[in-house]
Amino acid sequence: MSDREMRECCRPLLATVLVAACLALLPACGKKKKEVAAAPAQVGMTVPVTVATAVERTVPVEVRNIGTVEAYSTVTVKAQIDGALERAYFGQGQDVRKGQLLYTIDRRPFQAALDQAEANLARDSAQAKNAETQAKRYAELNQQGVVSNDQYEQFRTNAEALDAAARADRAAVENAKINLGYCSIYSPMDGRSGSLLVQPGNLVKNNDTSLVVINQTTPIYVDFSVPEKYLAEIRSYRTHGQLRVTATIPGQENGPLEGALNFINNAVDSTTGTILLKGTFANEGKRLWPGQFVNVVLQLSSLANATVVPYQAVQTGQAGQYTFVVKPDKSVEMRPVVIGPTVSGETVIERGITPGTVVVTDGQLMLFPGAKVAIKKGNQ
Repeated sequence: MSDREMRECCRPLLATVLVAACLALLPACGKKKKEVAAAPAQVGMTVPVTVATAVERTVPVEVRNIGTVEAYSTVTVKAQIDGALERAYFGQGQDVRKGQLLYTIDRRPFQAALDQAEANLARDSAQAKNAETQAKRYAELNQQGVVSNDQYEQFRTNAEALDAAARADRAAVENAKINLGYCSIYSPMDGRSGSLLVQPGNLVKNNDTSLVVINQTTPIYVDFSVPEKYLAEIRSYRTHGQLRVTATIPGQENGPLEGALNFINNAVDSTTGTILLKGTFANEGKRLWPGQFVNVVLQLSSLANATVVPYQAVQTGQAGQYTFVVKPDKSVEMRPVVIGPTVSGETVIERGITPGTVVVTDGQLMLFPGAKVAIKKGNQ
């Protein structure tokens, strides 16, 4: 076959390949045109956002955590003698006063023991008095040479022995009086009683049976722990004065209770990296109850003339924190910021924003530098 004939045969094949290549490029060309057409539309898009204005105010520096209410003092009342519990003079769950009669134990065995001790004292005292008189008389006779030294020593020793027996009887009488006094059990402090752990009629043992638990609730403690990184700051601020502690009962956010920090534990808990603190509250209305959970705020100091924005305005990127600032022409600018503490939903801006700056608080996902925004009504 000649070269001419070969070219004639291949010409249809080349045409077919060229047509196929053009058809393959058509979708890509259409897609490119669409992207070019879409770019101007995205640039001109207006993004709806909510905004807020940065303001200047005094911001408290606070540490927040969950605390537990603890009784200021707790006493477990026990019997100091063995006997039958006779009567309870208070109702369980009631307030009791220091020195108030709580229980009585059957007095009869202890009254009998006191009577016996007093009788022994009377007997031995009489014998000791008689022996002392005889010893004095024999001392005179011994000086006169009427009786021997041995006889005198015998009477003197007998008098001393009976005097010692009388002193022992006096001690027995005092002990019997003390035991008789233990038959009446009084409250050691002001507080609120718990449930009756032993009902009247039961036998109780010396320092073994718990009768009732009394908690002192006015004043009262609130225990809470903070990370150890705050320890140096807390100790530093405490040297300048008393630190204020606020406790809020969940569901009663409008009625926080105020107290003062009065205890810093002497060691950091190595398992949690926290340190235990205690605040004291007057608890005059008895709203705080031992074992109750509360929200605690420890106020360290105050930042005067601080610039604050809602915490939602601060975003985090690869370069750090930033906010979208709305300019007068309703375009936005991405501005880096250095933040401070966040208190009650507001973040302190240490650097990057001044009071009066309008920042975006919602809608940042669709924003980019230079984007136009439409501010939703009700925001400023």
